[in-house]
Amino acid sequence: MVAAPRSAPTSAAHRRGRPSSNPYLRLLATPGARAFTAGNLIARLPMGMLSVSAVIMIAGSRGSYALAGAVTATGLAATAVVAPFTARLVDRFGQARVAVPATALAVLGSLALVLCVHHDAPAWTLFAAYAATATTPNTGGMSRARWAHLHRGDPAALHTANSFEQAADELCFMLGPVLAATLCGALFPEAGTLVGAVLLMTGVLIFAAQRATEPPVTPRTKTVASPLRTPGMPALLAVFLATGAVFGAMEVVSIAHAGGAILALQAAGSCAAGLLYGSLRPARNARLRLLLCLAAMTALMSLPLLAAAASAALPVLALCLLLAGAATAPTMVTGMTLVQRATRPEQLNEGMTLAVTALLGGVAAGAAAGGWLVEHAGTASGYAAPMSAAALALVVAAAGGGYGRERRK
Repeated sequence: MVAAPRSAPTSAAHRRGRPSSNPYLRLLATPGARAFTAGNLIARLPMGMLSVSAVIMIAGSRGSYALAGAVTATGLAATAVVAPFTARLVDRFGQARVAVPATALAVLGSLALVLCVHHDAPAWTLFAAYAATATTPNTGGMSRARWAHLHRGDPAALHTANSFEQAADELCFMLGPVLAATLCGALFPEAGTLVGAVLLMTGVLIFAAQRATEPPVTPRTKTVASPLRTPGMPALLAVFLATGAVFGAMEVVSIAHAGGAILALQAAGSCAAGLLYGSLRPARNARLRLLLCLAAMTALMSLPLLAAAASAALPVLALCLLLAGAATAPTMVTGMTLVQRATRPEQLNEGMTLAVTALLGGVAAGAAAGGWLVEHAGTASGYAAPMSAAALALVVAAAGGGYGRERRK
């Protein structure tokens, strides 16, 4: 028997007291929101730590960045395959029942990787151990699903929630690598992976314990087709794939041109823009919003290319990267809004995880394309890769047709 829906309020407006004029304060005033948000942020921080920690640990032990890169790439590929199935289980059985054991398996994979590196195990064991971390649930997707449940029927509040979640993603991926590198350098090479595993497990346990805000499992009276078969969804996922290529190419090219620290400025620009975007009342036509965001991203991605081609000073390039990042969060927020509208409520985690999987696939493709351009045409020309990927995303979105229409209930 399926449990009755929990009695969580559907809007922050139900709380007592005078409403705040700040949309984020109103959002976090939703009963139970601060508790699950705190747990989710703790669980999400390791997403920016674990891959960097694995590279530092493996490269330092085996003296091969090629091996370290191959191991992390294998983990990314395994995640792309496993994550949608994990999300489907979350939709079917509930967040707490699936996320905790799935995270425990992923943490065991991270600990196995540490042991294999520490005891100089054969190289194939590193691939096997890191692939086991693919069961890590999409914590950001689960948090967005809670907001969608709490603020169903309130598009403005949901827009603010999606913007908040995107800003949280940017913040975690900005701080995670710095924390990982600091731990591995100041303590010992395995420290980043160990701390990341502890944070992940702790955060998921805190998040899963907040049962009052967990979306109730929707009973399925018939076989439901995969979200991939939803009209317009393939085109929308193609937009996410091309957008991921923007991120992957920008990361590789910027590291080659000026070092990895400068990437924090792009993430900072995206985080700030995401928070600003969430404080504004969105236009009702989400498809038009996506087109405008992608057009802005394409235009802004030309700035680093122009700066690098003109051999501009590093502060100028840094400013260009800060501005280029300003369009990425609004694009992702609007894209996730369209995914939520196109996906059935009982498949929301699966739909959002498919979007994240497409994004990760794009990151891998963009990194490869950016690396090829850097090697064959130089770092300045390499900045053409993220701009071209943004233009491709815009073309795909313009040709996507009806994915902006909300799914019929």
